[in-house]
Amino acid sequence: MSTSFEQLQIDQTYLDKLQQLGIEEPTPIQAEGIPVLKQGKDAIIQSQTGTGKTLAYLLPALERIDPAQKQLQVLVVVPTRELGMQIMQEIEKLTEGGPIRSQSLIGGAAIVRQVEKLRLHPHIVVGTPGRLLELMKIRKLTLHHVKIGIVDEVDQVFELGSMQDVESVLKGMLKSSQMVFVSATIPPSTEQAAGRWLKEPVIIKINPNQRTAETLEHMYVVCQEREKIDTLRRLVRLIKPTSAIVFINVTDDIAQVVGKLQYVGLSVEALYGEASKQDRAKVMGNFREGKFQLLLATDVAARGLDIEGVTHVFHLDPATNAEYYLHRVGRTGRMGRQGTTISIVTSKEQFILDKFEKQLGITISPKAMYEGRLVDPAQDRSAATMRSRREAARPSGAAPTRSGSASERDGAAEAGAVRTSAAPSDARAGAGTAAPGKPAAAGKAVSKAQRERERKSKGAPRWLKEKQQNKE
Repeated sequence: MSTSFEQLQIDQTYLDKLQQLGIEEPTPIQAEGIPVLKQGKDAIIQSQTGTGKTLAYLLPALERIDPAQKQLQVLVVVPTRELGMQIMQEIEKLTEGGPIRSQSLIGGAAIVRQVEKLRLHPHIVVGTPGRLLELMKIRKLTLHHVKIGIVDEVDQVFELGSMQDVESVLKGMLKSSQMVFVSATIPPSTEQAAGRWLKEPVIIKINPNQRTAETLEHMYVVCQEREKIDTLRRLVRLIKPTSAIVFINVTDDIAQVVGKLQYVGLSVEALYGEASKQDRAKVMGNFREGKFQLLLATDVAARGLDIEGVTHVFHLDPATNAEYYLHRVGRTGRMGRQGTTISIVTSKEQFILDKFEKQLGITISPKAMYEGRLVDPAQDRSAATMRSRREAARPSGAAPTRSGSASERDGAAEAGAVRTSAAPSDARAGAGTAAPGKPAAAGKAVSKAQRERERKSKGAPRWLKEKQQNKE
């Protein structure tokens, strides 16, 4: 029997807001978490990404606020600007037209403006640890009246090198304040921190063995390292995702990768860590509005983001561990929607996905691109064999056709190369035929020219090779 928000005794004001937003029934984490938080108990909330954890803590927190008091009463600590702004949007939707005031205190924004806005006495603040501590040190922010403190994506908050900042912020609250830690993953280090800051916490976990959404399909494609950019291009051309996120590991490479992706014709922008708040907000706004197709990001930049309409997640670099993989793939397949995640790996990186399968209890299926479809690699190999046989069956004077898919043309080229080395007497140099009585010399000339072309195009993406072949 499903639970309703009315049965959770949510205030009528917020029931009306939820109805306006089209949210009719609570998710399992909301049904379990809301009653615990309404009782004022400390808690650890752990659930898959995209299951509604934000509402699970926001609704009880907002109900604790007394609008008549000009004091900060709810604090939400977040690891990144993007997550902070996303939570602020949810708060604004729930409090629009009401007396509750909210404010974001995010690093990278002008601190002078934030200080001016603090004079309006916000009831709820969403902030990053560094900026919160900075304002506390200059005595522009006090946490003495905070009734409930929430740390969202708590494992990331504690891992970003800001452990001391976070602890200093938490020390600014009263010991009687209610504390809530929230994340899709709670590693042992986070549990230790919880032991120091939470008082007899209620641990709320929904389907702990089901680490990723059941609506997610996990795949991977194998290629050489130098072919990863072109493989992503081909996948995007094949799948045509409306909106997708591409993950890489190294922040220093992000500008270079954006340039390469844009050069091959992809619609992509990046979420830079060092970009200004305004620039990052603009990129996120344009992505949500569908002004470009691919958002290139690192694990930190996209942590906790809920972007409606993201159908695919691509891993240009494999995630560094299973927890990061969980958070990456959680950007799609949210709230019961279908989602697909594709890792682009080299043969040497396949063992990483094998580990993820074992640790997360999932299946990551191998795929290959063939005739406009993603197929099982065995099917692709059989198709390549059939192409080679068709090529071998052609009359010796027939030239391979340029029609059909790119993979068919590639197969024809490979089959032709085999015949050249196996039967030099039948080799052709350009459009000409070897002179009678001199098959060895003709074969040698063709082989030398072929080697020269291969040397010049070594490392080039397949689409560029085909373009060169068409010119020839």
